Amino acid sequence: MIANEQCSNLTDEDLVIKTLADQEFYYCLVVRYEQALKRYVSRITNVGDEEVEDILQNVFLKAYLNLNDFDPSLKFSSWLYRIAHNEVVSNHRKRLSRHVGETLPLDDWLGLSSGHSLENELDLTLTREQLAKILSLLDKKYQEVLILKYIEEKD
Repeated sequence: MIANEQCSNLTDEDLVIKTLADQEFYYCLVVRYEQALKRYVSRITNVGDEEVEDILQNVFLKAYLNLNDFDPSLKFSSWLYRIAHNEVVSNHRKRLSRHVGETLPLDDWLGLSSGHSLENELDLTLTREQLAKILSLLDKKYQEVLILKYIEEKD
């Protein structure tokens, strides 16, 4: 198995190239993105930990199977998050077809943050209730963009 030390100095794009030559390097990409994607999936869905793990497994499997299609001129993280988004949508549609559950209410995921208080990062003049009201007026796709930008700190 590949050691983390062998991966830490490599960019995502370098790891993709190495993975295409030696599949064991894919482990480095999984380790690098597993927790962040788990938080992202948890924030935009209303599913239990086991289902989040299932979604994540599908994300990493699809990413691996389509690694040859990755365009190295683009950011790997954006490509991987797009796969995760599509997998969440697919999972949501399956759940709707079985008439099970719905998406996580905005108030529930607004309080979630990756290791730090969301209130400290937001403008102090906005309260959680005001932010929830404002974001709830937006389409789901715009809410997800804001989550990625301001909570997940993605470009």
